[in-house]
Amino acid sequence: MSAEPDGQSSVPDEELHEALVLLHRLSNEAVERINELMRSLHIRFSEAALHTGVVTQSELDEALAWVRQRAMAQGRSIVEDVMRRRVEQQREVVLWKGEPLQAGRQLIIAHDPDHPRSELLRRLRTELLLRTGARRGAAFFALLSPCAQEGRSQLAAELAISFAQLGRRTLLVDADLRRPSQHELFGADNEVGLAQSLAGDGALNLYGVGGLPKMALLTSGGQPPNPVELLSGPRFERMVADWRRNFEFVVLDTPPTSEFSDGLTVASAAGNVVVLARAQATSFSALKEMRRNLEPTQTRVVGAVINSF
Repeated sequence: MSAEPDGQSSVPDEELHEALVLLHRLSNEAVERINELMRSLHIRFSEAALHTGVVTQSELDEALAWVRQRAMAQGRSIVEDVMRRRVEQQREVVLWKGEPLQAGRQLIIAHDPDHPRSELLRRLRTELLLRTGARRGAAFFALLSPCAQEGRSQLAAELAISFAQLGRRTLLVDADLRRPSQHELFGADNEVGLAQSLAGDGALNLYGVGGLPKMALLTSGGQPPNPVELLSGPRFERMVADWRRNFEFVVLDTPPTSEFSDGLTVASAAGNVVVLARAQATSFSALKEMRRNLEPTQTRVVGAVINSF
């Protein structure tokens, strides 16, 4: 068996694993092949990747270089470095027209990167990036929780901001057509938005966000009489397909699932769900019921958050 490349043995294999998956977008099937060989031969992930032919020596060297850069940089993960590397090769895209909005002070990650909550959000972002790294098109995340007042809208906004801070084209959609709040978090006008576009009453009106040149916000618009029908119709399907082509991350806010079925419809279109609960407030039975209702949608729960406030 060949010896490991110089310096590889001193690099944590978990970090090389992470870098290889993100840099070279290894599929789930490729990762499983590597894991099987790693277990059978009792070798490192990086060495097994070479043996299977999934990555080349030059690709492994590139991953090693990125891991070493991470060790030298302060406060930047390998995931963030990979995201910045990719964005350098992308063309600039104008997402909106007019004056950008300002993130409200309660959206801490936009104003205080050193706050403990900001660090927790970056950890969640990294987890979601790793779980959706082999995707094609934009990564969609629908934020779901059973009840009102569980912090769902704030988390959706903060998560979108965290993706945009990587320099990636990010869209935040307020798909809560019942009691929307994204316009309040960003100080936006909400007369026209998603609901009006779904009803065929106008084009999408995307807002920009100050300090985040790759982020756009689509507010809910005025409350329609038939939210579920609008979100279940072909117009929403076409919008999702268009967002998948033109953005890299799409975060969707939804109404509470215990009161309305809208969130399940949005989750089905998104494919990925981040589940949210509030400590000492959300009951286990409510979470269990939401999980049961999600099963027919064939969505994937890629993250779970317990809010404490």
